[in-house]
Amino acid sequence: MTVHQQFAEDLALYALGALDEKTALETHLEECASCRRELEQLRGDAALLALTTSGPKPPARAKSRLMEAIAKEPRVQTERGRAPWWGLLGWIATAALIVVAATLWKQNAHLNSTVRALSGQLEKEISDSADARRIAEVLHAPDAASYEIMPVSVKTMPPRGKAIYSRERNGLVFVASNLNPLPPEKAYELWLIPIQGAPIPAGMFKPDAHGSAMVMNPPNIPPGVEAKAFAITIEPEKGSTTPTPPIVMMGAGG
Repeated sequence: MTVHQQFAEDLALYALGALDEKTALETHLEECASCRRELEQLRGDAALLALTTSGPKPPARAKSRLMEAIAKEPRVQTERGRAPWWGLLGWIATAALIVVAATLWKQNAHLNSTVRALSGQLEKEISDSADARRIAEVLHAPDAASYEIMPVSVKTMPPRGKAIYSRERNGLVFVASNLNPLPPEKAYELWLIPIQGAPIPAGMFKPDAHGSAMVMNPPNIPPGVEAKAFAITIEPEKGSTTPTPPIVMMGAGG
């Protein structure tokens, strides 16, 4: 028996990690390029066979080569402590299950990410549609009244504002343009001036870079209040409970 024949039957077990006594074979592999090439081919065949349950079918020659190598092993465990052939099949099945589990985990993580993204998009669309419906209800309310809000002192390119208020729907939409910049830590505050009683805070706002601003359906207007006018003052950012003079803009219903 040649040296190659002596170790050839051990290569299949070694490729699958099932050889108990490895020292002699590993020493031989360090010196023998032919056996090292054979070992790499057997390892590749084993890997292809392990993927048959979750990936493309491996080449027939790979399965044939591996089965022939395994068939050369004695069916009865010898004094050298080799593992039985059914242990090799268990190793292959385990490798296949690991591949399947990794694939399913990756697919499940991607599915969860997609569900979260779609849920966030759906919530935003529902919120946007609810806001649009609420604005439409105010604009088309039978009792909706328009208030042109103008500056008290007229200047070039004066700021303008318009409030549309529905007592029946308890809704308010206010838009403004050409607003002047504010001092630090200050904000504009809109006031509802009722037919009877004190002014009611109707929303804080700051203009954008173009001097535009909007207030929509402030939550603190009591139901059923009849508005006589709307006014605007400059207040601390946290707001005020009563207007701070001077009134910078004001408009009555028309």
